[in-house]
Amino acid sequence: MKRSDRSTSSLSTNDFDQQHLWHPYASLPPTYPNIVIDHAEGIYIVTNDGIRLIDGMSSWWASVHGYNHPKLNAAMIEQLGKMAHVMFGGLTHQPAIDLGKKLLSIVPDGLDAIFYADSGSIAVEVALKMALQYQIAAGCTNKNQFASTHSGYYGDTWHAMSVCDPVGGMHSLYGKQLPLQHFVPAPPLGFERELAQNERDELTTFFAKHSAQLAGFIIEPIIQGAGGMRFYSPEYLQLLRRLCDENDVLLIADEIATGFGRSGKLFACEHANISPDIMTIGKALTGGYMTFAATLCTREVAETISQSDYPALMHGPTFMGNPLACAVACASIDLILSYDIESRTTNMQTIMDEQLATAANLNGVADVRCLGAVAVIELDEAVDMPVFQSLLIDNGIWVRPFGKLVYIMPPYVISDDELVTLCQALLTVVTIYLGQMSTTNRVSL
Repeated sequence: MKRSDRSTSSLSTNDFDQQHLWHPYASLPPTYPNIVIDHAEGIYIVTNDGIRLIDGMSSWWASVHGYNHPKLNAAMIEQLGKMAHVMFGGLTHQPAIDLGKKLLSIVPDGLDAIFYADSGSIAVEVALKMALQYQIAAGCTNKNQFASTHSGYYGDTWHAMSVCDPVGGMHSLYGKQLPLQHFVPAPPLGFERELAQNERDELTTFFAKHSAQLAGFIIEPIIQGAGGMRFYSPEYLQLLRRLCDENDVLLIADEIATGFGRSGKLFACEHANISPDIMTIGKALTGGYMTFAATLCTREVAETISQSDYPALMHGPTFMGNPLACAVACASIDLILSYDIESRTTNMQTIMDEQLATAANLNGVADVRCLGAVAVIELDEAVDMPVFQSLLIDNGIWVRPFGKLVYIMPPYVISDDELVTLCQALLTVVTIYLGQMSTTNRVSL
């Protein structure tokens, strides 16, 4: 059956799933169906009904090599024959060592110690604990709070939520129950934009006022992800690095979304030629095969903690350093390095810029922007997900908007022709959707 012959409403769903399985940022039961996926191959996810959808999301930015990649499959199978897991407390293993060597050979200069974590949110929790322990060890016990910018997102665990945007973010519901942190305005939009003097002064004044209480400043370098898909100038990151140095505040770079090439550089900090004191990575680390992340820090941070009255970093996940995850991460990094990632993402940006440019002319579109392997169509109003999802499937693509943001982060293995197909289908969906919404609004009036 051709895709066009099948109504979205007839797609396979699962009654048990609908009644019992909670999905991310969703109610139970859900307000619209969860589509059953049978298998995935290359850039496609395939429904139980046999409908092939181009995955424009890389499964929330992680499956950068697509699905069922033979080299990643082989790495998993080889390691499975040795051991799937062994505790990391008092023990180690070759995959963890090999991965550590690979990471230290590619991350920004100065990062020298690695803590393996379970997920991006946990990596952020570890980063915050690490920064706090460092300041205590350094005798700066008053430095026990954190700062960030508005429009930031750092995960769903407790302290990670506290540094997310407290007003416009997804976690405002928890309000004053969260630890109270400090926030500055979001970095001004525009990757190529120069910072105005008043913007520089504002950040400088903030540090002069609050640095005595700050253990660290956490930020997503260059691209603010789930907080708004905002691209900002490397100048901002350079200024932040200088102010952190001058005020003994640790700079924490959250590269969970931006790391491993997504921004157009292997790590987004490279756009500003700076190195953080602490950095978190995840998502693309294992190519989407395993839940895995890491928190890296400088030798100074690690040694200051280790030479204190509390020398142990007080965190220890059960599945820390999982051998399967380490093995597939090694294979994923090798693949990324084989891509000539800067050239590949530059080409992806060029294609997405060209293909999506006309969306800016549509009534209901506020902005269209691309950077590296990220493209965003920002609407005037929040997306009606049931309507939008139906249109996506009817047009053979899978995208997951949030709020007003319709965006794609395609797998790096997507061909030029496939990327054009994805962009054109997305443009069609947005055009039809805005037309339907306009008609609905006129009728309601």
